[in-house]
Amino acid sequence: MSILERKKPKVNLHKYYMINLQIGFIVTLTILIAMFRVNWQPGAEFEIVEVEQEIIEMEEIIQTEQQATPPPPPRPPSPEPVPDDEIIEDIFFDLDTEIDLDAPLDLPPPPAPDEEEEDEEPEIFTIVEDMPQLKGGMEAIYRNLRYPEIARQAGIEGRVIVQFIIDENGQVVDPVVVRGIGGGCDEAAIEAVKQVEFTPGRQRGRPVRVRYSLPITFRLSN
Repeated sequence: MSILERKKPKVNLHKYYMINLQIGFIVTLTILIAMFRVNWQPGAEFEIVEVEQEIIEMEEIIQTEQQATPPPPPRPPSPEPVPDDEIIEDIFFDLDTEIDLDAPLDLPPPPAPDEEEEDEEPEIFTIVEDMPQLKGGMEAIYRNLRYPEIARQAGIEGRVIVQFIIDENGQVVDPVVVRGIGGGCDEAAIEAVKQVEFTPGRQRGRPVRVRYSLPITFRLSN
């Protein structure tokens, strides 16, 4: 006897396989159709309404002052009739003086101009036709120049630029250091500039004041 013959017909699954498969498809399709047809949205719709809080504004009440109305001015007195005997006659002034409008008027003399007027400050030039010339050249500067001992010990070297004004006589006026190196070299450069003279600068043939800059070099010898 074969194996298939020994199986029991009641427990043979292959016999109803197709029927069970078709029933399963039908049940599944029915469930899906029912799920799509059912309205899953809730029936009762509600809306939240936010109640706005009433804002109460406090207004400041300005106390008004009632101004008292001033009383009306008193009525002027009514005129009283004056008897004819008390009427004052008009007084006429007879002026015999004749005024000549064409005559010159006697006016006071104008005030005299101030005799002590401040003299205007002469103009300071930067570039003129004939520039000032240093008498003796730069040797005159270095002849009067003293190297400060503090700068020597500190090894300070460099160039000091002194700016000053050369007046109409060729003298140095108001020397200042516009670029210095310190160590006492700035003061030494000013002292050396004060001891020299220039030929004055000329503009249109006359001597004028000229602003001048002069570099002075400090260098230690090896």
